Amino acid sequence: MPFRSLNSRMVEAQVIPGQRLFSQRGAMLAYKGDVSFTPSITGGQGGVMGMIGRRIANEATPLMTVEGSGTVMFGHGGHHVHVIELTGDTLYVEADRLLAFDGSLQQGTMFMGSQGGVMGMVRGQVTGQGLFTTTLKGHGAVAVMAHGGFIELPIRPQRPVHVDPQAYVAHRGDVRNKLSTAIGWREMIGRGSGEAFQLELSGTGTVFVQASEEKL
Repeated sequence: MPFRSLNSRMVEAQVIPGQRLFSQRGAMLAYKGDVSFTPSITGGQGGVMGMIGRRIANEATPLMTVEGSGTVMFGHGGHHVHVIELTGDTLYVEADRLLAFDGSLQQGTMFMGSQGGVMGMVRGQVTGQGLFTTTLKGHGAVAVMAHGGFIELPIRPQRPVHVDPQAYVAHRGDVRNKLSTAIGWREMIGRGSGEAFQLELSGTGTVFVQASEEKL
């Protein structure tokens, strides 16, 4: 794993010659050694066509390529940082949540509506998150940001997990998602909890939830 947690809001990455990392532009806090930082025109793995697809999907957070030999410290906006290790599986994550990740991971974009139909489209409108989400697949590590820290909730067959859409950060595994409504007579007269929409995740996997409803 190239990332080591320094504290709850900073990680340190080991940069090895011949390998590369990607990070959000402006996320570098300090570094030691002979390390270079260059804007990533293609936005990570996937080439020019992948970049075009992400821009059309509005899932193209500006990235920089990190190469050389040394160590780099990353953090951004004082947000909490959580490191997720991938072992051949896929992570589904909102693009603006990505702090840094292994250059060996294959980056792509998935249309959330394909998992949730019309409700997936509603999710994008209600939460302010896009109808598309970024995917990272392969073997490597990802440093993800959130407000107020993280909790990992297991998703098991016949035991779906319901998450406030604003608190959703990412998920992994064989998981389906849909937006469900909890609007009843209490909401109609203004006496409800305010949790009118819930993101339901079912299947087998893990969902990462932040301890806040704030956007980054």
